[in-house]
Amino acid sequence: MASRLVWASRAASYLRISIPYRGFASVVKDLKYATSHEWVKVEGDKATVGITDHAQDHLGDVVYVELPEVGTSVKQDGSFGAVESVKATSDINSPVSGKIIEVNEELSSSPGLVNSSPYENGWIIKVEVSDSGELKNLMDSEQYSKFCEEEDSKH
Repeated sequence: MASRLVWASRAASYLRISIPYRGFASVVKDLKYATSHEWVKVEGDKATVGITDHAQDHLGDVVYVELPEVGTSVKQDGSFGAVESVKATSDINSPVSGKIIEVNEELSSSPGLVNSSPYENGWIIKVEVSDSGELKNLMDSEQYSKFCEEEDSKH
């Protein structure tokens, strides 16, 4: 694939046209990842959840985030909301089970934070984790990067 990018860049240079360059999506080392492209950062019995840079890149510009109610219970791999973009609407699944203790209300007025800052300001919910053993079902950053490369190569 890299050789195709080099060839395309050389061809574009020769033809004096520009091509947009988008590197691989960023993956944060200390997070855990679900195959449905959500990330989770666990601190004690609290977890912050959002969608990955890879997911937001494939979705395109996010225009709406359906947020759940505080106090709602979530199950690992269960849907708790949705992200609507200019391309599609996708369910958001919880990487962990527990009770929602906070939602990112800022997303109601600024859903684009999911695109511009998926791992910081674009987080979606915070959960009180009920079963920390579920974390073993998730991928680390290296596994997730490989998963994304394999998934992208199929398309």
